[in-house]
Amino acid sequence: MNKTKSTNVIPSAAPLTGQHAHEIQAFGSVVRMPIALAENTRRESVDNLNQLLADTITLRDLYKKHHWQVSGPTFYQLHLLFDKHFNEQNELVDGIAERIMLLGGVSVAMSADVAEMTLVPRPPKGREEVPVQISRLLHAHEIVLKEARTMARQAAEEGDDGTNDLLVSNVIRTNELQVWFVAEHLVAGPLVHANGQDAE
Repeated sequence: MNKTKSTNVIPSAAPLTGQHAHEIQAFGSVVRMPIALAENTRRESVDNLNQLLADTITLRDLYKKHHWQVSGPTFYQLHLLFDKHFNEQNELVDGIAERIMLLGGVSVAMSADVAEMTLVPRPPKGREEVPVQISRLLHAHEIVLKEARTMARQAAEEGDDGTNDLLVSNVIRTNELQVWFVAEHLVAGPLVHANGQDAE
């Protein structure tokens, strides 16, 4: 016979701080979710998505770093563009993390854990010139896109249509569009006078 320990909690307006307990789910594990996907399929998608999440968080934070530290004649345009892209990456972060939880997994969340997992190279703490900032962002985008394409194919093969849709419709399309907007700032074109034409 199981005896349930009863505790009489006296109502109080004081917050119950300093509480501790064991984790209710370990990172890397998946719990059963009634979404008609096999455990091994969900586990593979969770592992893939956590890697992508770590790299997307890093890319997002690169945008904020460069938003704060950008300088030069294109400061205003890039300051605004980098912040716009930061917000779009932040939406992707939330979508990826929620998909991991929906699949029964545990999403990576803290910066120290992200730093251990990410494939995106760590930038210096100091400021860099605009072309270097942009090149760094484009390299990070390429890492994310390469991962996302491979993971989307795997998800499709395993019948995980929700993960495939997230990767293709959100992650890949958003990153491709951002690459276009950022890469155009590295085109060495004249600002006022076209090459090969004489001034009148």
